[in-house]
Amino acid sequence: MIPVALASTSAVAYGISDYLGGVASRRARALRVVSVSYPLSIVLVGAAAVVAGGAPTLIGVAWGLGSGLVSGIAVWTFYVALSQGPMSVISPITAVLAAAVPLAVGLAAGERPGTGALVGMAVALVATVLVSLESEQGSSIGHGRLTPRLGALTVVSGLAFAGFFVLLAQVPPGEGLWPVAASRIGATVVVLAAAVAARESFRFSRQLIAVGLVIALFDAIANSAFYFASQAGMLSLVSVIAALYPAFTVALAITHGGERLRAVQLVGIVLAGVAITLLALG
Repeated sequence: MIPVALASTSAVAYGISDYLGGVASRRARALRVVSVSYPLSIVLVGAAAVVAGGAPTLIGVAWGLGSGLVSGIAVWTFYVALSQGPMSVISPITAVLAAAVPLAVGLAAGERPGTGALVGMAVALVATVLVSLESEQGSSIGHGRLTPRLGALTVVSGLAFAGFFVLLAQVPPGEGLWPVAASRIGATVVVLAAAVAARESFRFSRQLIAVGLVIALFDAIANSAFYFASQAGMLSLVSVIAALYPAFTVALAITHGGERLRAVQLVGIVLAGVAITLLALG
């Protein structure tokens, strides 16, 4: 139950962070938003790591740093793909790769969930795809077609998100939050490099900094919760739960953003609840 609860907390926090990031990106480019929130997340996780204690090792910090680097690549390629291609295609492809690859890695490594959990995982994968489907008419970005280049970027993004889950789960136990802090450092290096390459301005308004701080808080909670979930449970189980975060982003967009719920997304949200229940009982 504890791994399921932690992974669910991670999914909720990821969903809130993504929703807030999406709202902020309507006024400032997404790369500028993460250029604010990611450095702030280092400060938050670093402070939590000092309080939490633990005995970090070189190998644990290295796994954390590596997970952050691929996480930064995932965000970079995801935003590039969304800015030029169809969100209704790119988002579900990325989401299913982020969920399915860690599931396959966990099973290949010898993890053996119960029958109920396996059914829950299958339901979670379906739910992830359904809640990620968006109509292009309702999206403010991404009205182009999926070219081979954008398709490659989409696959890279999905695999990189999956790589983040897999690599962070390799950290040995007992190291506190230090590997998570290292992960946020790695991700920040990548997104800041992307911002420099895109010639983004690093002059931020107070409002953007304030919003970035809130995003960073939920980002820190999400990453920390997933980290502890992967320490306490099976990667194959916790990764598919964490990958359900689009359900919570969609729910917030409906309840607070005034967006209309598509029938397919409603089915996905219901299935997400069913999946978490099955995984908790399985």
